[in-house]
Amino acid sequence: MALRNTSERYEYIYGSNVRKLETDMAGKQAAKAVPAKATTSILECLLLRAEKEEITLTGNNLELGIETVMPGNIEEEGSIAIQAKVFGEIVRKLPEGDVVLETGEKDQATVRCKKTKYNLSVKSAEEYTCIPDMERKNHVTISEFDLKEAIRQTIFSVADTSSKKAMTGELWEINGKELKIVALDGHRISLRKIKLKKEYEPRKVIVPGKTLAEIIKIIGGDPEKEIAVYFTENHIQFEIENTRAISRLIEGEYLKVEQLLSKDYGTKIKVQKKELQECIDRAGLLLKDDAKKPIILNIEENILSLEAVSNMGSMNESMFVVKEGEKLRIGFNPKFLLEMLRVIDDEEVFMYFTSAKTPCTVRDEKDSYVYLVLPVNLSAAA
Repeated sequence: MALRNTSERYEYIYGSNVRKLETDMAGKQAAKAVPAKATTSILECLLLRAEKEEITLTGNNLELGIETVMPGNIEEEGSIAIQAKVFGEIVRKLPEGDVVLETGEKDQATVRCKKTKYNLSVKSAEEYTCIPDMERKNHVTISEFDLKEAIRQTIFSVADTSSKKAMTGELWEINGKELKIVALDGHRISLRKIKLKKEYEPRKVIVPGKTLAEIIKIIGGDPEKEIAVYFTENHIQFEIENTRAISRLIEGEYLKVEQLLSKDYGTKIKVQKKELQECIDRAGLLLKDDAKKPIILNIEENILSLEAVSNMGSMNESMFVVKEGEKLRIGFNPKFLLEMLRVIDDEEVFMYFTSAKTPCTVRDEKDSYVYLVLPVNLSAAA
């Protein structure tokens, strides 16, 4: 990106020879923190800043800020704020080559690439709220792969909205060489544990689910690369190669889930995950228009039968399982079972039941993951 100041009146930016692909990728990263609808127009902008041979793109919605850095030869240091959606779409559709951004008169900028030219309105960088610099003291180091997987395997259980603000985030609890991540929404609990390479001081924070939904899109997932995660009393910061993302933490107390994750059970089954997932998916075809109708699991002697009944018709399918304990008939919202099974990578899953009115627990033998799903009252759902 060639950045030149063509007016001595305004301190706007430019460096040189940043390719379209680099600009596009950096813009996409920073734009993840730009809200689709904002209370003020400045929040719909990206901040472009050129200094010290680097071009920095920043998006900030006041809860989450993302900053991505690209190298550049800076002719004159400075900054502007440009509408994120329009700028991103323009760069994405430009031909391959160098992108040149020039500022001239006040509140105007030109974007050029080969024979294509756009004249755009911009805003003064002084209107933009920059993301804060955090103290680089308290942090943990986690592999990209482990963190991406842990978020993927828990975030579906975060509540979209709740009277309890804490339920819209995930609990991150560090103890020694272990990071435990917990998410819950009142109907299910997801818990994932990550082994850390070093021992760290105990810490508990609640990270917003909306933040993690964007972070997982940035993380590459390479097991050989590591992410540094920094903490202060009110913020968390992720450093991912040339990108840093800083978010506010959620205040309050998180539900103590340990008392709900008992290892006692009356019935235990081992079942092929893919077979169970596909069967529930088929049954859900009759239930998708009626969210209150459950899928019913009948556990007999080494046979699991699944039933679905709705106004559209009925369905029954059975499969072989390895069973311990009592027979059981229990109902669940099929969506909750499917979302859980989709993030489990094991070929076989172990499901534990106590009664038809108490939650089902799914865990592996190492307790690296634990899922709890509340059942549906079959009498009320009939």
